Amino acid sequence: MADDSIAVVDLERCQPDRCNYECKNFCPPNRTGKECITVRGEDTMEGKPDQVRISEEICLGETCGICVEKCPFDAIEIINLPQELDDEPAHRYGENAFSLYGLPAPDEGRVTGILGPNGIGKTTAVRILAGELTPNLGNYGTEPEWSDVLDRYRGTELQAFLRELRDGDVSVARKPQYVDQIPNQFDGTTRELLDSTDERGDLDAIVDRLSIRPVMDQHIGDLSGGELQRVALAATLARDADFYFLDEITPYLDIGQRVTAARLIRDLAADGDRSMLVVEHDLAILDLLADNLHVAYGEPGAYGVVTDPKSVRNGINEYLKGYLDNENMRIRPNAIEFEEHAPRTVAKGDVLVEYPDLEMSYGEGEFSLSVDGGTVHENEVLGIVGPNGIGKSTFAKLLNGALEPDEGELDFQLDISYKPQYIEIDKPMRVDVFLQSITDQFGSSYWNTEIAQPLQLERIMEQNLEDLSGGERQRVAIAACLSEEADLYLLDEPSAHLDVEQRVQATSAIRRYAESQDATVMVIDHDIYMIDLLADRLMVFDGEPAEHGHAGRPQAMRSGMNEFLANLDVTFRRDERTKRPRVNKPGSQLDKQQKNDGEYYYSA
Repeated sequence: MADDSIAVVDLERCQPDRCNYECKNFCPPNRTGKECITVRGEDTMEGKPDQVRISEEICLGETCGICVEKCPFDAIEIINLPQELDDEPAHRYGENAFSLYGLPAPDEGRVTGILGPNGIGKTTAVRILAGELTPNLGNYGTEPEWSDVLDRYRGTELQAFLRELRDGDVSVARKPQYVDQIPNQFDGTTRELLDSTDERGDLDAIVDRLSIRPVMDQHIGDLSGGELQRVALAATLARDADFYFLDEITPYLDIGQRVTAARLIRDLAADGDRSMLVVEHDLAILDLLADNLHVAYGEPGAYGVVTDPKSVRNGINEYLKGYLDNENMRIRPNAIEFEEHAPRTVAKGDVLVEYPDLEMSYGEGEFSLSVDGGTVHENEVLGIVGPNGIGKSTFAKLLNGALEPDEGELDFQLDISYKPQYIEIDKPMRVDVFLQSITDQFGSSYWNTEIAQPLQLERIMEQNLEDLSGGERQRVAIAACLSEEADLYLLDEPSAHLDVEQRVQATSAIRRYAESQDATVMVIDHDIYMIDLLADRLMVFDGEPAEHGHAGRPQAMRSGMNEFLANLDVTFRRDERTKRPRVNKPGSQLDKQQKNDGEYYYSA
């Protein structure tokens, strides 16, 4: 194989007991007597006996690709690496396994961002910088030596950090990506968890800024996703560390909480010589948060590349454009485009649901919700926005019949297909079997083109549900919701754990489904741009989180977005080059002007 090519075998997908070794039998070098594709034996270090291995020295490379085509489980990739890459990776997990090229460089007193797709090696890079994994420089067959690592990075920005890491002089605090797993790892109250992390004496101030004092004495298992996210962030930032790694700070947080979290992280970075490394998919928050940015690209599950640091604006814009200027590298065939459009003119269809004023209370002194009566029309997408803990999910349960209002009567019955905010896997089956049981209403051609392909389901169809990552579970859950026959499709935070490209594709899939199937869709989400692209009208919730909420009538997008952002005291502008939304700095001239004009998001 050419020096710039690698062979990757996905050992989770390679199933020799269900195939006839088509890859091995049709391989041209094998058919001439060479041992290019062979079967692993009992003494293999990676994988299981009977799975295949590919000799990268003998393989003909991507120009052949016969084994890729013949494998019935899509377990093989032959990839030509970009010529601009260094010869050796920073780390490779094993023979025919994932390779990572390049590492991000922590910067004292600053926030460094990483932007890239899921499955591209960001977590591997962080494990290396956290001292959990010694980089093997591609020599996966031998124990890595720190002396080789330091020689490799001599003269770079990483040299001093890696030397301190080797000597044990770097302390690390990490916020996990999937905060909904915290109750499985800690049994106690919020206060007990946070008190154990208060190493700098600043916990009280952090608790107040993140507004989590009301849940301090609640059991961790009783917290919502947004509360868990803020508790996890507080637990991380309360530690006294040299290097903080924060993996996705925005899932389950509303836009106000996202902005607050971003400002808290920036303040802590500026207060001393601490290094912050943040992986984030919300571009507006990453823009507000980071001082510099590494772009990560490659083939998910096969190889990843981390670029040298860039300015935040240029890094985000180059990533969206799909072309990295300094690296002279095209990382995506097409640009991710953000539309600058006036809110849609809504052609009102027949009324699907007309509901009266509603009142709902969970008990004396507990949360209460009041809903102004309104209508939901057939064939519309209704966006639902508001802070966490304000009653959006309660309203959905009222519509669904899961809750009864204290005042007002709902005398209709709807078949609702519901994607919950928190996705729990309770079915031990493969993805394709699970989805097949609910997709009979569609022809396979439509389903593959309009749902499976945009949601990137092809490569996970034969995986078990319980083995999926958070982003993979999200995409399967969206597909399952859209595949049901229903009067109303209700999706609660479909953007959570999706990377930038996946969010754009999921948004497009949901919108196209609504239009092609004449479906009525309600979407609850905190990603402002996703809501803007999806929704015909907007329903705004306000009030006091965890105490009382108020739901206004559905209204036009422009007035609804302005009302929502005015409640949060946040304004957005659009980037001149890409038209992507960007958060204005509080008190800036543009922030003041937009507030004076009453235009918090749309151009006048």
